[in-house]
Amino acid sequence: MQRAPLNDQQKQKVTGVVIEPLPDATFRVQLEDGTVVLAYLAGKMRLHYVKVMLGDKVTLELSPDRARGRIVYRN
Repeated sequence: MQRAPLNDQQKQKVTGVVIEPLPDATFRVQLEDGTVVLAYLAGKMRLHYVKVMLGDKVTLELSPDRARGRIVYRN
């Protein structure tokens, strides 16, 4: 069974703060509501060598289960 891809309207964008850098461009991010999620860098951010560090405020696109996210912008 194949899942249909999510369109931009179904992706929830939220902001948070990086609280822990992990290997392979993944991070633990605390959202504004206090939830901690595991997030990875979006491909465009890797392509343009955008550096994300501890304490940076970032914008994420969350998965439907709100457990994982993709960092799409560093504020």
